[in-house]
Amino acid sequence: MKKIVIASLLGALATLAQAGPKIEHWTAPSGARVFFIESRVVPIVDIQVDFAAGGAYAPEGKAGVAGLTRGLLDMGAGELDEEKIADRLADIGARLGGAADQDRASVSLRSLSSPREREAAIELMRLVLHQPAFSAAVLEREKARTIAGIREADTRPASIAAKRCAAALYPAHPYGRVPTAESVEKVTRDDLVAFYTAHYGARRATVSIIGDLSRGEAEAIAQRLTAGLPDAPEKVSLPDTALPVRDTVRVEHPATQAHIQLGLPTVRRGEPDFFPLLVGNYILGGGGFVSRLMKEVREKRGYAYSVYSYFQPQRERGPFQIGLQTKREQAREALTVVEEVLAEFLARGPSEEELKAARRNLADGFPLRIDSNRKLLEHLSVIGFYNLPLTYLDDFPRKVEAVTAADIRAAFQKHVRPEHMVTVIVAGE
Repeated sequence: MKKIVIASLLGALATLAQAGPKIEHWTAPSGARVFFIESRVVPIVDIQVDFAAGGAYAPEGKAGVAGLTRGLLDMGAGELDEEKIADRLADIGARLGGAADQDRASVSLRSLSSPREREAAIELMRLVLHQPAFSAAVLEREKARTIAGIREADTRPASIAAKRCAAALYPAHPYGRVPTAESVEKVTRDDLVAFYTAHYGARRATVSIIGDLSRGEAEAIAQRLTAGLPDAPEKVSLPDTALPVRDTVRVEHPATQAHIQLGLPTVRRGEPDFFPLLVGNYILGGGGFVSRLMKEVREKRGYAYSVYSYFQPQRERGPFQIGLQTKREQAREALTVVEEVLAEFLARGPSEEELKAARRNLADGFPLRIDSNRKLLEHLSVIGFYNLPLTYLDDFPRKVEAVTAADIRAAFQKHVRPEHMVTVIVAGE
């Protein structure tokens, strides 16, 4: 009986150890959606506010306004310029940051959980969110930096390939718009103010909070950060993505290495096929040296140092892409091998040995991807912004383990359709 009790206790402890953190969710009085994980392990609070304000929402001809709007938020707010904001952050040991992609723009904060430091950090974040200065002088400086960066990137074959691929995959969709020197030059302070007013509203905000505080404290913080933001509409829909016509785009360049990208729009965040695509892609090109593409293209033939594939789910159908670099004189041969490997995978799917190894790696490695508050915050913000199940972190290993070879074949054949795949070759012969 004693052994049975001990075994039962050990089993219960193992179950608790495997369980993901508890995610609490509510809608603040401001209309913002809030997601919270209480974690008392370290005296730290991490907060991220995401807005549906990414590059895809930029007006026609103003690509770059979303990134500039986000970038200038913490470069002056209220009566504080960027230097004073930096000084205050240093005084309290806090970090303020953020980013913008095609779907969302984010402002993030890391602070000590002690009352004095936390209060000062949250007030600074509130000021940045509510009273951005959008200084004309700072805007001109940042535009100059951005334009210089774009022009420099436009000389590099990898950047050229990425831009041309985005444009070819999404020829009539906002996802295909990328900032150019000309579009950034056109952005004015009025454009920033208009974009902020239209998109940085509480009803378009998702607040993610993790750390050493209670649910009640988290509720107060979320409301404080979002109450009084611009009265932006809750949703501004993006158009559906259309599948492109199969095509090959060749771009001349003097580089000795050809840069090749293949892709097409495939999957949205939250689609049921995500897990078969994830596991299948690990086998095809996402698993590094154990992937088929690496074995066939690099190890067997020496055509490339690195070759990879990935799915990037977004609010609308994000891309599936394969990429590699090779000597320009062997670009045709390398591309042929890539296409043959993909065709074989679409037709037959993975072997049972490949499937078991992929499931084991993805499921067993998942705890390492959520082993800190910062990593958890990244996942929590995605769960909240894209309306994924609150059980997503618990479900991940189980759903990975449940994927079958038939699931992978069906998902790949449904979403990866060669008749719609675009190929971009920069510096190939």
